[in-house]
Amino acid sequence: MSYIYTSNCFVLIFYFFFKDQNVKRESGRKVQTGNISAAKMIADVIRTCLGPRAMMKMLLDPTGGIVMTNDGNAILREIQVQTGEMLSVAEQFLEQQMHPTVIISAYRQALEDMLEALKEVSTPVDTSDRSMMLKIINSAINTKALSRWSDLACTIALDAVRTVEMEDNGRKEIDIKKYAKVEKTDIEISKEEDFARILQMEEDYIQQICEDVIRLKPDLVFTEKGISDLAQHYLVKANITAIRRVRKTDNNRIARACGARIVSRTDELREEDVGLGAGLFEVKKIGDEYFTFITECKDPKACTILLRGASKEILAEVERNLQDAMQVCRNVLLDPFLLPGGGAVEMAVSKRLTERSRALTGVEQWPYRAVAQALEVIPRTLIQNCGASTIRVLTSLRAKHTQEGNVNWGIDGETGSLTDMSTMGIWEPLAVKAQTYKTAVETAILLLRIDDIVSGHKKKDKDEQFGGQGAE
Repeated sequence: MSYIYTSNCFVLIFYFFFKDQNVKRESGRKVQTGNISAAKMIADVIRTCLGPRAMMKMLLDPTGGIVMTNDGNAILREIQVQTGEMLSVAEQFLEQQMHPTVIISAYRQALEDMLEALKEVSTPVDTSDRSMMLKIINSAINTKALSRWSDLACTIALDAVRTVEMEDNGRKEIDIKKYAKVEKTDIEISKEEDFARILQMEEDYIQQICEDVIRLKPDLVFTEKGISDLAQHYLVKANITAIRRVRKTDNNRIARACGARIVSRTDELREEDVGLGAGLFEVKKIGDEYFTFITECKDPKACTILLRGASKEILAEVERNLQDAMQVCRNVLLDPFLLPGGGAVEMAVSKRLTERSRALTGVEQWPYRAVAQALEVIPRTLIQNCGASTIRVLTSLRAKHTQEGNVNWGIDGETGSLTDMSTMGIWEPLAVKAQTYKTAVETAILLLRIDDIVSGHKKKDKDEQFGGQGAE
């Protein structure tokens, strides 16, 4: 039996694995420069999607489908832009032969200080203040296609999240994905008499199931399976309405809204399994389709949001916007701290990092300071996207943040002028911004750590290489 003690054996195994294959290898600065170029290219594509003057992107899928949006994922957009900028400022240090480990160490230290600075400039929010919560949600969707109906959308998002909010032993649970939706046996027959006997057995079994249900005298029965005509007959005679083939996710929400418990076997049904929280059951026809509504519930902990639109593209865009609104509301309820938007928090954190970099010694201070410069990409992009003078406005914003008490000043995405974000009501959840910084820096570090790319593919057969037997 052989043992591997060192990582050198990995190199040996790697060599033998690729020995009989065509191998392409890139290493060193070339790899790092290539990764930086790729990240910058992606950031440049995404950059124009930030702010209220954001440009639209047309996405074509392999099947010919078209999606036109400037939404997609707001957090991902910001992460991509910031990651691209973090790598862009690191490129100069790599060209000066600074080891990636030194840059990574400085980036990690900067990340810790960034998160600390975020907590310093954050503002606590009273989540019971409905008007304040609506303003926060509105700031998340007022640059999207849904902005024309922002008041309605904000109200729907807040009510939906409040409905599914639960608290257990001081711990909040808000599961939007589950509870806030925007929709074999073998038989062997050897004789003719067996068929009639099996039919009778089936009827007896169905009757027994229905009797188990009727015993509890419910008004409504929901099942994820089908319901035979015979079962419907028994249930209708008992004045029980049955809804069949309900999706599992819908069934979970119905149970939660009505206070019922889902059971797998009818012989296990008990009185406490029946939900008594539903007020009204009705079936409505909307357009060409019928919808089942359960309303006037006592204490519902699940809900359904019904969207109507002129086309599936519009509905898809509205759904994405509404999901953003609900996620913002959820994040604020779980971590009730806010940060000013419009690039104000980036400029405030950048100023603090620049001040702290003066206390650092050695070569690490330069990559550390470069992180502070990289944060300015968000206000700079907002200025560029609304057509204002980048140098003049950005310089004015830096000067504004050198004065005490101006931490909330940022860029008005419509005009490109300096504005107090607190008066405009432009806020961002602390949890989201902290996660954005973590992901951006960690992604940049991950790409900087790559110094070797080996790609291999099997050699072509001689027949394939010379065009096969018929090539002659």
